[in-house]
Amino acid sequence: MLASAAVGAGGDELKEACGLFGVWAPGEDVARITFFGLFSLQHRGQESAGMAVSDGQHILVYRELGLVSQVFDERTLATLQGDLCIGHTRYSTTGSTNWENAQPSFKTNGTRGLALGHNGNLVNTPELDRRVGRRGAATTDSDIVATLLAQHLDEGLERAALAVLPELRGAYSFVMMDERSVFAARDPFGIRPLSIGRLPSGWCVASETCAFDVAGAQFVREVEPGELVTIDDRGVRSHRFAESPRPALCLFEFAYLSRADSRHYGRSVHEARREMGRLLAREAPADADLVIPIPDTGHSAAEGYAEVARIPFGEGLMKNRYIGRTFIEPTPALRARGVRLKLNPLPETIQGKRLVVVDDSIVRGTTTRQIVQVLRDAGAAEVHLRIVSPPIRWPCFYGIDMSTRDELIAANHRVEEIRDFVGANSLAYLSLAGLVEATRAPAGTLCRACFDGEYPVPVGDQMPSKFALETL
Repeated sequence: MLASAAVGAGGDELKEACGLFGVWAPGEDVARITFFGLFSLQHRGQESAGMAVSDGQHILVYRELGLVSQVFDERTLATLQGDLCIGHTRYSTTGSTNWENAQPSFKTNGTRGLALGHNGNLVNTPELDRRVGRRGAATTDSDIVATLLAQHLDEGLERAALAVLPELRGAYSFVMMDERSVFAARDPFGIRPLSIGRLPSGWCVASETCAFDVAGAQFVREVEPGELVTIDDRGVRSHRFAESPRPALCLFEFAYLSRADSRHYGRSVHEARREMGRLLAREAPADADLVIPIPDTGHSAAEGYAEVARIPFGEGLMKNRYIGRTFIEPTPALRARGVRLKLNPLPETIQGKRLVVVDDSIVRGTTTRQIVQVLRDAGAAEVHLRIVSPPIRWPCFYGIDMSTRDELIAANHRVEEIRDFVGANSLAYLSLAGLVEATRAPAGTLCRACFDGEYPVPVGDQMPSKFALETL
């Protein structure tokens, strides 16, 4: 029997990477376009939000802790006037949650400026910090990259990027800007997503294609791994700063991180998740009365499971979609109720029913355990957990906040032990082969390290902690 201390005190949810958006559209309200783009990417980061805008001569940066709708209002957007803009929503994987670490980062060499937003996580941050020569001054890998770029800014940001980007190791998608151009770049493996869209009067870039829909842009293509894209009054230009050993898009973009209405490798995330559910129903059938999802990422997969299993699909848990990341700590009594702050059961739907409960993953196990108990308290006769990803046995060093094996319940425990810990009648995971098949991604083009321990970018014997730069 597992004790709860064995899996830590934290929640079970994966913490997303970050959301990036950039737009070059002279004559348009670029700040408002960026606001809508960031709003679509809010799920990727809920700690802070920010924008940098330029009128061709000066860069103005505004950033603050909180959700996009809390940081920006009509008065703020009215002050952000220009022809080009970049925006960022943050979940921290390096550095604390404070105003100084909110993005975009801004640097200047005295005559020229640059702003940068980053999605991902570098694995050679200490080495880069030593090169910067300001130990202790920077507390994020993103700020270090911006400082390195500023050291080359006399040559222009395009040349600076072509000089600095080859020195970075790890996962990174960047949106950058100087006074007149917007830039987008992905690491040589393309671990984190980034795409280009066409506006009627300009161009934009975004972490996910769902942001193009609300911004009124048409998807053009993905930024290639190892590519730097420049967008300005001369159009869109491409530069190859590194050869790509192979594409390795994070597999969790399909299973959890991305919104269901986004696309990767030309594949709808919604359809990929439905297929995950179908395959899971074939691999792990259950004798049950109702299939319910864990909102929100479980919906598409639960529909697919119900379709193949020929079991009715229903809603058993309602999500409070307005809770976001709160900075107001609940009372001890509310904390004890844990998951009910976000999910509340529908007793009339689940009373006396044998449930198949479909979720995207189990990380630490504590939240899953709470959910199972909530369903039992509401009268569920049986709870059969079906997870549309394999057991997570290896930490992610590329931008998801699970950096040690001690955090991962599946790293040290068998499926039967996890089942007993969370209190389910049965527990089954989708196979890795099934998960990959559902994406329809070309062979060998996905990072699967958290499932199989095969890291595309070597991480060394020991990764620095999330707060390593703050202790130097």
